[in-house]
Amino acid sequence: MKLDENLVAVHAYLCGDGYVIQNPKMQKKKYYMIGFRNTNFVLLKDFQNKFEKTFGKKPYITNEGRCRIGSKDIYKKLTENFGSFYSYYWVFPKLSDRFSRIWLRAFFDCEGWVVCKSHQSRCIGLDCVNKEGIYKIKKALENIGIMCKIRSRNTRNIFSLGIFGKENLIKFRDEINFLHPLKKNKLDEVIKDFVNYNWEFPIRKNELKDFIKNIFRDKAKVKRGSWVVRIVSNKEKNLIQLQKKLDNLFNVESKVNVNKNGIGTVYYEMSINKKEEIRKLIKYGLISENEKKKWLSSKKSMT
Repeated sequence: MKLDENLVAVHAYLCGDGYVIQNPKMQKKKYYMIGFRNTNFVLLKDFQNKFEKTFGKKPYITNEGRCRIGSKDIYKKLTENFGSFYSYYWVFPKLSDRFSRIWLRAFFDCEGWVVCKSHQSRCIGLDCVNKEGIYKIKKALENIGIMCKIRSRNTRNIFSLGIFGKENLIKFRDEINFLHPLKKNKLDEVIKDFVNYNWEFPIRKNELKDFIKNIFRDKAKVKRGSWVVRIVSNKEKNLIQLQKKLDNLFNVESKVNVNKNGIGTVYYEMSINKKEEIRKLIKYGLISENEKKKWLSSKKSMT
């Protein structure tokens, strides 16, 4: 059989949530069944369409989350070309990177899941009892630039593959992605959950000014009971760069210090405490109206 994009997906679906079976040989009445089990109608319909394009016969979708067809001819074609489809014994076929993407998409749609615990655990996971198969999946992912890890479970004969890190998750979305709507949306949610703590300062002067204004309007706060305007970051280099550019573009002096909060977490603080410097911030529109009012209120209360 010639592998094309439809057959590749059908093969992955059958390895993931499918079956290619015949009845026991001791039974007189013979049957040959090919089917795909899944509760998601989008996947059932995709399997049905791709199967029909491959074999010219349309399997039917049942009310119990199945898409199946009985055919001795198709059973023989599949088993003679690909061997077993049982969980422990299916074989990852030799594929180009393009076809690997298609196979991986269909298999992850069946067996994969997405975890999004904000700023704690964000990954794509996959469990599999087929040791050789999951290591072939790992290799196929790495061939297209997606790094992953495999660990074996101590309590069960099962292997878990995990894809971690924003770069790898974005690569998965761009190169493979999910067809399953809930998993697809969950992956987008995971990627959005990553926060870039490194401030990327523009090179062009006008864009840089706007960038600094946005930082101040978003992050600059008047310290309660004082005249001090401050900005906090968990990256010292962010504030060092901001300090230099603030001085160069707006002639505003500032200080950058390291501090600790009540539970010992280190953070960095830029402070501007000279009245004439804060007036420059107000003049250039660098602090929000709300913080401006707070500063003016503090100023009056301390005079």
